[in-house]
Amino acid sequence: MKLDILVFAVHPDDAELGCSGTILKHIAAGKKVGIVDLTRGELGTRGTAETRDQESAASTAILGLHIRENLGMRDGFFKNDEEHQLKIIRMIRKYAPEIVLSNALHDRHPDHGRAGELVYDALFLSGLAKVKTQLDGKEQQAFRPRLLLQYIQDRYIQPDILVDVTEFWEKKLESIHAFKTQFFNPDNDDQQTYISSPDFLKIIEARSRELGKSIGAVHAEGFTSKKLLGVNDLFELK
Repeated sequence: MKLDILVFAVHPDDAELGCSGTILKHIAAGKKVGIVDLTRGELGTRGTAETRDQESAASTAILGLHIRENLGMRDGFFKNDEEHQLKIIRMIRKYAPEIVLSNALHDRHPDHGRAGELVYDALFLSGLAKVKTQLDGKEQQAFRPRLLLQYIQDRYIQPDILVDVTEFWEKKLESIHAFKTQFFNPDNDDQQTYISSPDFLKIIEARSRELGKSIGAVHAEGFTSKKLLGVNDLFELK
């Protein structure tokens, strides 16, 4: 299946927190969107790899994703090396997306920045014909998406582009709350963590509202780009 947008997320729930409003908006517009999670989030203090799998499936249904895969990389210890780059390249060539969204290039969690750089490097290599990959015994064709953006995560990064997600805010929250072991739940007696604090999702909302205010919207999600972005028509800008 060819996708319009492919989202890479190092941990299950990263995409939901960072760009699920944008995902929902484009699916509603008829675009094909999928997520590839790099790890199962097995080092998380709360929950297990198995519960994260179940929660990912629940969120997938809420978002209406066309595909979701997990590459099973080692949480916390994967590297930006040839082995891991080839895993990303296979997914890019498999789904041939026009646009790729990935983790922030630097953030509080070191996995986020490492994953962002991994996808950035792999996306370039995916366009080189002499980088050979196979899938299901068949050689893949070189392919490079036309655009790579990084969604903003825990640390504030000045965005290069904002997407109005006001209409999809409640559904975004629903997809986040699908990860029941990870976020605030008064009935959960597990050890409290940074993201399970009741204040954490308030911060997510506050940032969304602050970014939205910049473009005359209630809620927005921000993205960065390593290359300059252009538009065909100045009247498309908000």
